[in-house]
Amino acid sequence: MEGKEFALHDVVQMKKPHPCGDNRWRIIRMGMDIRIKCLGCDHSVMIPRKQFEKKMKKILIKAEE
Repeated sequence: MEGKEFALHDVVQMKKPHPCGDNRWRIIRMGMDIRIKCLGCDHSVMIPRKQFEKKMKKILIKAEE
């Protein structure tokens, strides 16, 4: 990974906003695929890890350990 250290329950910003207008997503499952949940409308999406790493812009809120 090129400096993108994300963990479960982190709130991240993606490059493109969700159709509901919000751009904040919480990571709710990690593995080969990553499930993220929109904080605006609670819609969840599962995407491959490689695609997620490419589309993630930055981590907004780190999850507390």
